[in-house]
Formats: sequence, C-alpha cells, structure tokens
Amino acid sequence: MQTDAIRAFVAVCDLGSFQAASEALHLSQPTISKRLASLEQRLGHSLFDRVGRGVALTEAGRAYLPHARELLAVLQDGRRALDNLGAEVAGVLRLALSHHVGLHRMPGVLREFVSRYPGVEPQIVFVDSEAACRSVANGERELAVITLPTPAHPALVEDCIWPDPMSVFVGHDHELAKRNQVVATDLAPHACVLPPVDSYTYQIIAQALAARDVQVAPHMTSHYLETLRMLAGVGIGWTVLPTSMDHPELVRLELPELVIRRRLGAIRHPRRSLSNAARALLSLLDQARVPA
Repeated sequence: MQTDAIRAFVAVCDLGSFQAASEALHLSQPTISKRLASLEQRLGHSLFDRVGRGVALTEAGRAYLPHARELLAVLQDGRRALDNLGAEVAGVLRLALSHHVGLHRMPGVLREFVSRYPGVEPQIVFVDSEAACRSVANGERELAVITLPTPAHPALVEDCIWPDPMSVFVGHDHELAKRNQVVATDLAPHACVLPPVDSYTYQIIAQALAARDVQVAPHMTSHYLETLRMLAGVGIGWTVLPTSMDHPELVRLELPELVIRRRLGAIRHPRRSLSNAARALLSLLDQARVPA
C-alpha cells in the first residue's frame, strides 16, 4: 500500500482540508485528491464525506485513522533504527513543548543541545500538555517535555525532571491581600482565573482545593500562565501559579494547609525507537534534573 497516500490521508485529517494538507506536504490539491482516491479504492471504502470545501471523516475513515497513524509511526521507527546504526547525533528531532516549560525550563537545556549537536535539526511545536501527549501517543513527536498528567498516561512513559510547587496569588488591591491571615476556604467566595478545566494543571489545582473543601468555578481561563498572572495582577481574581512565577504585581498568600504541586518532565512512547538526537536530549534533561 502506498505510504504517500496514507501520509496524505493523515495530513487531511490533522489539518482539516485538502488545501491545508497540500500546502503542508508541498503538493498540489489534485495530487492530494488523486492519492486519497487511490487509497479509498485499495481499501474499498470511502474515507471522507466531501461537503462543499470541507471534509469530514466517514465511519470507515474514523476506524482507519489510528491504524494509518500507527503505520507511519512504524515507518519512522524503522528509519530511526537505521540512522541509529551510526554514533552520530544528527537529523531531525521532532519535539513538543508546553508553553510554560518551553519558556521557563528549557532555554538552558536547548542552548546546550544546539551547541553540542549542530547536526540536529530541532522541529519544535509549542502546544498544551494534553495535545503534546496525544502527539507522542500518535507517533507524531518523539518526545514531549510538559506538565505530566495525573494520573499518568496509560500508553506513555514519563520521567519527572522538575518538581513544580504552586501557590495562590492575588493582586495588591485584592481583599485577601489585606488580611493578616487567610485559610483555603476564604478563597471560595472570590472570583478566580485558572487554566482550562480540561487541562492537567487545572485537575491538579481542583483536586488540591477539593481536599480543603474548596469548590471553584473559574471566572476566566487561559492555558498561558503569564496571562493568568496579568489577570490576577489587575484584580480580576485570584489565581494559582508556580511559586517560581512570583511577581512584584502579585501577593502570594500563605496557605500552609493547601499543597499544590505539579510535576514537569519528559514523556515518550515505550514501543517507539528513539533517535540518537532524542537520546541525547534525554541525557541533558537528566543532568538538569532537580530532586523532588
């Protein structure tokens, strides 16, 4: 079966249109259409419903997609295995980073990596930790360095590199900033700004708050912790940030009974071959490890 056709199928699924797939693969739209028609003929099933300029997966398409991803991942594994026969650390490194980890934890590691291994071409995407997990599980990325999920992802192997304690912050004009003593239950009546409710970080925060009988309904949400820091600083609500993100515009509330802690680290697929470049990056991450 033609792998180019399968690659075109997955690209259309990921990008949502023939045009976007053709641009990503540097092919014409007629070529994409021809490859997909050939694949559908070989499979004996229609994979897409064409509605206007949009496309939607058929039932057969939805059933075939995970197998198509798996086949492309296996082909990548084979290429990596051949590349790894030599000791050279070179080639493409497909890496996913969460925004916070990329900005606050990885610059030193990446600086050392690109200096030590100039033959490697890093291809880095900055995505939410949840999307990064999916990309590693699907074989689209070799590694991701992110907020680790709680509980652990059932299909992936994780390695905690940095413990990440978190604290509650408010702006200087917030009512809670003016109190001599605050307990966790004092947070409940006040508006909060937190990560999206389907994010790993929100789940960690909500579980810690629930253990202190505090239920929350965020007034606003954002995956970008720098945005939450700004919103709290201007007085829109209290927030929870890594303690390391303390800022002159914020007041950190002393709540010793409330323990909120994330874990940041690397994830990989246990059944995928890692390139020499990925192994080299893991080695540098190990050197950057902070004991829990």
